[in-house]
Amino acid sequence: MPTWRREARLAVATIGFGLLALPFAVYVVGQLLLGEYAGGPLTLAEAIWRDLLSLRLPAWILVLSPYLTIQLARSVRRVWRPKPL
Repeated sequence: MPTWRREARLAVATIGFGLLALPFAVYVVGQLLLGEYAGGPLTLAEAIWRDLLSLRLPAWILVLSPYLTIQLARSVRRVWRPKPL
């Protein structure tokens, strides 16, 4: 499989996770730590999606964080990989 296809699949999967699953995970963790969120999990997800459309940076960071985390881990691994002698 070409590299660009693998990267595209990774980006689609992680950004899809950031769009669909992460808002609900944030809701569950927030509910456990902070208490009830007025409106429920769909209200929070809709607010995040609206903020994306309004180009608000925190929403974009939240949604892109799974992809950016994987890219950061890859970069760290590449830098710290033992060099052949």
